[in-house]
Amino acid sequence: MKTALKTLPVSEPEWRVATAPIPYPEALAVMEERVAAIEAGAAPELFWLLEHPPLYTAGTSAVAEELIDAARFPVYETGRGGKHTYHGPGQRVIYAHCDLRRRDKDVRQHVWRLEEWIIRVLKEFDVTGGRREGRIGIWVERDGRDEKIAAIGVRVRRWVTYHGLALNINPDLSHFSGIVPCGLPEFGVTSLHALDVKATMADVDQAFRKTAAGLIF
Repeated sequence: MKTALKTLPVSEPEWRVATAPIPYPEALAVMEERVAAIEAGAAPELFWLLEHPPLYTAGTSAVAEELIDAARFPVYETGRGGKHTYHGPGQRVIYAHCDLRRRDKDVRQHVWRLEEWIIRVLKEFDVTGGRREGRIGIWVERDGRDEKIAAIGVRVRRWVTYHGLALNINPDLSHFSGIVPCGLPEFGVTSLHALDVKATMADVDQAFRKTAAGLIF
């Protein structure tokens, strides 16, 4: 996987922060509309920061047996990559609408940038996050065990990206028990608060904005 940063064009993306949880179907409709507008040159790139009400999503690699409790929360099929994941309050979701035609037309590099973005945000709170070979997302080690702190799932249409990342700040971690998170039962799930980092959503948003320059746009 590439690691060198590309020189990005001079362009000012839109940053949008939702003030209330957004139902997944509503968010998907907004994403689809924005992707079409970016592709047509009618709108700038968008980084949409939001929370969802409790729900599960199933990516293109999802396996039915890994949805343990389908009745617990709404379950939505989605065209993003990956398996099942949970979204809910206390988790910062960022839907990244990036025009790869203006970058490198490289989906792997886009995923690398999202991973690096999360790693840099965690570093702002003195948390060491990292990649793991063969596993999507960002992981931390606690008590000798790898635990997932952030999920990544993307979709690309005509070189415009959507979906994105989800960082656990202070969600109810018991909600992950209704699925096998990302199809990896042998690993745990954690959050900033579980790591004794009492950051607020606003603190994390500020860190995402601070670390984006030169990496994301």
